[in-house]
Amino acid sequence: MQIPRLHPDTIEEVKLRADIVDVVSEYVVLRKRGKDFVGLCPFHDEKSPSFTVSQTKQMYYCFGCQAGGNAIKFVMELGKRSFADVVLDLARRYQVPVQTLEPEQRQELQRQLSLREQLYEVLASSAQFYQHALRQSQGQKALQYLQSNRQFKEETIQQFGLGFAPAGWETLYRYLVEDKHYPVQILEKAGLIKPRREGGGYYDVFRDRLMIPIRDVQGRVIAFGGRTLTDEQPKYLNSPETELFSKGKTLFALDQAKGGISQLDQAVVVEGYFDAIALHAAGINNAVASLGTALSLEQVRLILRYTESKQLVLNFDADKAGTNATERAIGEIAELAYKGEVQLKILNLPDGKDADEYLHSHTPEDYGELLKNAPLWLDWQIQQIIQDRDLKQATDFQQVTQQIVKLLKNIANSDTRNYYVSYCAEILSLGDTRLIPLRVENLLTQIAPAAATYSKPVSAKKAWGGGKSPLSISNSPLPTERSLLEHAEALLLRIYLHCPEQRQMIVDELEERDLQFSLSHHRFLWQQILEISSGDGETQNFAYLPNLISRLQDRFLEFDSEIGLISHLFHVDEKNQKEILRTPQVVQAAIACMDLVMLEKRYRHFLELWQQTDPEAEPERYQYYYQAFYAEKIKLQQIDRQRLFSITELL
Repeated sequence: MQIPRLHPDTIEEVKLRADIVDVVSEYVVLRKRGKDFVGLCPFHDEKSPSFTVSQTKQMYYCFGCQAGGNAIKFVMELGKRSFADVVLDLARRYQVPVQTLEPEQRQELQRQLSLREQLYEVLASSAQFYQHALRQSQGQKALQYLQSNRQFKEETIQQFGLGFAPAGWETLYRYLVEDKHYPVQILEKAGLIKPRREGGGYYDVFRDRLMIPIRDVQGRVIAFGGRTLTDEQPKYLNSPETELFSKGKTLFALDQAKGGISQLDQAVVVEGYFDAIALHAAGINNAVASLGTALSLEQVRLILRYTESKQLVLNFDADKAGTNATERAIGEIAELAYKGEVQLKILNLPDGKDADEYLHSHTPEDYGELLKNAPLWLDWQIQQIIQDRDLKQATDFQQVTQQIVKLLKNIANSDTRNYYVSYCAEILSLGDTRLIPLRVENLLTQIAPAAATYSKPVSAKKAWGGGKSPLSISNSPLPTERSLLEHAEALLLRIYLHCPEQRQMIVDELEERDLQFSLSHHRFLWQQILEISSGDGETQNFAYLPNLISRLQDRFLEFDSEIGLISHLFHVDEKNQKEILRTPQVVQAAIACMDLVMLEKRYRHFLELWQQTDPEAEPERYQYYYQAFYAEKIKLQQIDRQRLFSITELL
């Protein structure tokens, strides 16, 4: 369901009614300590409680992992759910009337919510019906298949709610409509029945099939997969797309696997239902299945919510179809992998087996060892490129080299790229170490990364008026610069948030020097601050921004991927307090640091362009770049002479 933007009054009412101690107590054992409550943090492992809940402030904070926020944020983080989804759930629980920003959408939203509740109910009843049918005489063939062919124990069959759809055309229809009195329209919207083309009436979608419930992350049945036990095609039949079920946005067994993924900090993706079930039955409880389709970017992002280090292992079949599926999946998420936003590995089991087949003849420990040694996706891709190729043949050598260059061109990290250039050069040298330098040079020449581009900075004044705020310089800070810049920008933002009297000075300094925050998460936070400030009136005193931190936290509930990088700025510990006590000096140092790093980036940028320009072919451009980098160098020297204190020591 596409949830329209909720009215601020609804969000505020939910915050008022949803007592944080009441909400958190469902998940954490809390004990009273003074005015607050304490318990073991649910977001990281700990033996001594560092997780505190303040009933007066309606906030939680962990001094161990720095997790913090209000009741809505707590449920979002713990269940990895969206802002709107959590607000709606809490609204139902605390009987808060739901309003949207557009009044005409309100009635439609209520209708959709009512429809969804009915769909959940009828699908749950269907799952119970199928489970019951599995134990009847007509379901014996399906039960025998599960116990003998798949070697599933009773607890596994019950854990996944496996069942059987009887062979009759209207068996489920009669049970749900005539016995349980569900409306026919609800069954059709749930994807359980279809209208007959002729003669009127309806027939069951699933007949004479082994039934596998598909659940959402919260464990609610949203669809079914049915496997035929005969020669009928297709072998596997899924529910159609419905209000609750979207094949490309759903992962089978994620409700069972999310705890294991978080605990092991790794997710395993297999192709089929029974592969995932077999892995869970063997105690490998971090496995999900992609519902037989190519893994989509949305499915990947869903998995990555539960693994901190973003480790993902694709264990598709090793046959041609499985290899093609792996290639398609890599294509979907290659951009994330190249950026390092996902640690992608590929596992092909020996003898072309799938996970279910492999576990029939091997132990879970054997599978775990293969998981541990699974190659990174780039290594797997390179092996696929050279597989069945004779590099001694000129044609094969040329084609392999071209494919390798295409692969290496996309690697953004220079260290990673250099490693794989050397690795591929060794492969292409065919054991002759004397050829490796030549192959390296050849690969580097063909990769030839394009020169960085430079965009003029956008002033704070323009950003205030609604223009773009990011300072767009493509070459990022060096590691040492980034560490200093991270600290400086974070300090400046923390001072702005917690010291209202300094806000005007910070805005003035940034505008006077034409500076913006360079790191994306800081830039994003600053943009939200500007938007809130603009909403309160452009001519107001910047110091007067009531409840700024609370309003920012509410905004960031809708941006769960960004909040993790900046949530620590909303809190002040003893160390931060000492830094803030030196506010004027720290503000000056932070501004100077940002200015210095920006000048150095510009200097390096123009110097590189000057070095790459041919003075004979382009004399005017050559002279322009020279003057540009020399001007930045002069500014750097002036700043260095003007500094009365050490930025690094002060920060």
